[in-house]
Amino acid sequence: MLVYLIPIALAVGFLILAIKILPEFERGVVFFLGRFQGVKGPGLIFIIPGIQQMIRVDLRIITFDVPQQDVISRDNVTVRVNAVLYFRVVDAERAIIQVEDFHMATNQLAQTTLRSVLGQHDLDEMLAERDKLNADIQRILDEQTDAWGIKVTNVEIKHVDLDESMVRAIARQAEAERDRRAKVIHAEGEHQAAQKLLDAASILARQPQALQLRYLQTIASITTDKTSTIVFPLPLEFMDALKAYAGRKD
Repeated sequence: MLVYLIPIALAVGFLILAIKILPEFERGVVFFLGRFQGVKGPGLIFIIPGIQQMIRVDLRIITFDVPQQDVISRDNVTVRVNAVLYFRVVDAERAIIQVEDFHMATNQLAQTTLRSVLGQHDLDEMLAERDKLNADIQRILDEQTDAWGIKVTNVEIKHVDLDESMVRAIARQAEAERDRRAKVIHAEGEHQAAQKLLDAASILARQPQALQLRYLQTIASITTDKTSTIVFPLPLEFMDALKAYAGRKD
């Protein structure tokens, strides 16, 4: 019995080691005696144990949290920035052969690229133009990882953290900006009011009848007020007549 059981056991063990099943999202990079042979999968794969070697590669999108990085902006402000990186393998052969560990390599490259790109921008741009910065980082990473068979699909900056002193400085700057806008709006209102008064004065100067109507309207509004003192303004023509009379008398 042992004579028959041993070969059967060896055959079963060989089949267990030789048969590989790859799901739809995986590929197997096969090496024959150390030399690249091909990419197989998905489905049922046969590997000769000891002669062939297979490395599994996941083709799904991989998410990496890029650790917080200390970045000095172009205007010499130190901030702490972290991001999230989305990438996937598009060429399993290059991902295994061209780089030792494509996960680690992509993560390290993302960290250095994040610091490099953000260091070329001011703090205001980091806070206001995040979409543009995301696109720039994604483009640079995608170009550099193309040789590894990696496709960077997206990069998102999650947080831009400032120290307390910088937060207070930004708050003071925002308050000063609001005061400046309020003063500008007030000055513009005064300018518009003065312009309207000048236009009204020009119209009254061209039309004496309009000036008389305005005079009567002013008197009518005064008489309706419950006041003990009423001031009657003299018409300008009366004052001119007095000046002319005084001149003839002299």
